[in-house]
Amino acid sequence: MNQIQQKVTGRQFSLDLLRVFACFLVIWQHVIEPYYAHPDLTVVRNGDTSIVGWINSLTPIEVPLFVMISGYFLLPLRMEVSAFFKRRFARILYPFICWCIIYAVYFMFYRGDTLTDCLINISHIPVNFGTEIGHMWFIYMLLGLYLLVPVLSPWLAVCTKRQLQAYLCLWAFTTCLPYIHLVFPEILGECFWNPTPMLHYFTGFVGYFILGYYIKRYGALSARVSILMLVGGYFTTVFIYLYRLPHVGIMSDLEVCWRFCGINIMVMAYAVFSLVSRIKWNGDNAVGRLISRFAVLSYAIYFSHMIFINFYRDLLSEALGRVYLQVPVITLCTFITAYIVVRLLSMLPKAKYWLGS
Repeated sequence: MNQIQQKVTGRQFSLDLLRVFACFLVIWQHVIEPYYAHPDLTVVRNGDTSIVGWINSLTPIEVPLFVMISGYFLLPLRMEVSAFFKRRFARILYPFICWCIIYAVYFMFYRGDTLTDCLINISHIPVNFGTEIGHMWFIYMLLGLYLLVPVLSPWLAVCTKRQLQAYLCLWAFTTCLPYIHLVFPEILGECFWNPTPMLHYFTGFVGYFILGYYIKRYGALSARVSILMLVGGYFTTVFIYLYRLPHVGIMSDLEVCWRFCGINIMVMAYAVFSLVSRIKWNGDNAVGRLISRFAVLSYAIYFSHMIFINFYRDLLSEALGRVYLQVPVITLCTFITAYIVVRLLSMLPKAKYWLGS
C-alpha cells in the first residue's frame, strides 16, 4: 500500500468532501477575479460584471470551511505542545517554502521576471507572500491559528456549552463589522492610535476555528435550518453585491459582501459545514476513494493551482466567450489537471516534504 493509499484509509469522508469542495471554490474564486476587477483593482464595467454576483456569491465560504475543518480536528490539543508544533509546522512550512521558490522560478518564464527578481521574491518569503502570489496569505493565517492552539485548548477542555456559545455570539457580532463600518468607520474604541479596540480579540478566523470544534462537540445544525441559512445567506450576498456595484469603483469596496469574516459568509459556511458533515456514507467505493485521495493532496493542489489557471485562461478565454462559460470550464480543467499533476508528483521520493501530503 503506497503512502497516499495509507492516508486515504480510515478517514472521515464527509470532511474529505468538504475539503474537496472548498478547494474547488478556491480555484473558482481565482478564476473569476479578472471578470470583476482590473489589474489596478478598479471595478470592471461590462455586461458580465453583474453575472459575477450570481455565480460567485457562494465562493467565499472556502476559507472558512478550511479553518473550521482545522478546528474540528485540532482542538483541543491532545499531545505535547512541542510535538504538535513540530508536526504541524513541518507539514505546513516545508511545502510552503518549496512552492514559494517554485513560483519565483515560474514567474521568470511566465511573466519575464529577471534572476534578480526571482532571488528578491525568494528572500521575501519570511516577510510576506514570498513571490507576491496572493493565495499564499492563507498559510500565514493558518500558522497564526496553530500558535493559538495551546492557548485555547485548556479553556475548551473545561468550558460549558453556554460559555462556548457566549464566545461565539460575541464573535458573530464582529462579523457584522464590515457593514457597520459603512455607517460608522470607527466604533468601540477604534482610532488610528489604538489597533486593538473592544472586540479585537474576538475578530477574525479564530471564530471559525472554534466553531469547527463546537460542531464536533455539540453537533451540526439540522438540515432544515442549514438550508434556510444557506439560501438566505446566498441571496443576501447577491443583493448586496448588485446594490453596491453601481456605486463603488474599487475592488475592495465591491468585495465587502464577500469578506471571509462577514456575517453573510459566516452563515453560509456554517450551513454548508453542517449539511455536509451530516453525511454518513464512508466513501467506500471508487468515487469515494478518489475524493479522499484528492483531499489528501488538496494542500499541494492549493499551492499549484494558479499555474494551471494561467495556462487555461490564456488557452480558453477567447474561445469560451461569456463569464458563465469561462469560469466553470477553466475551473474544472484546472481542478482536474492540478490533481493529476500533483498525484504524479506524489509518487516521487520524499514528496511529502514539498507536497505536504
